[in-house]
Amino acid sequence: QVQLVESGGGVVQAGGSLRLSCTVSGSIFRINAMGWYRQAPGKQRELVAAITSGAGTNYADSVKGRFTISRDSAKNTVYLQMNSLKPEDTAVYYCKANVGRIPYDYWGPGTQVTVSS
Repeated sequence: QVQLVESGGGVVQAGGSLRLSCTVSGSIFRINAMGWYRQAPGKQRELVAAITSGAGTNYADSVKGRFTISRDSAKNTVYLQMNSLKPEDTAVYYCKANVGRIPYDYWGPGTQVTVSS
């Protein structure tokens, strides 16, 4: 069993910052890529940022320059530092980890981020 636990969501005013964390636990042979996705009401889930086992990163255009993804491999944890938040960043943020010798995606339950104007 592999479990993902997210934390750090909340309510913040526009221009503020939040830091999300996601820790992977359980029967982990290897964690490959990890990433953050978000889903706003009435919209499809979209990639926010991803990071590979080699620390290569990828960002959605809408968050470039404002969000930073990082990982602590020793702690099986990925972080998302979100600065200069905008109301349009409001969504449920989900952590995804690609785990195992035969890669398989696991998802966290999501954490709500609300940015007020």
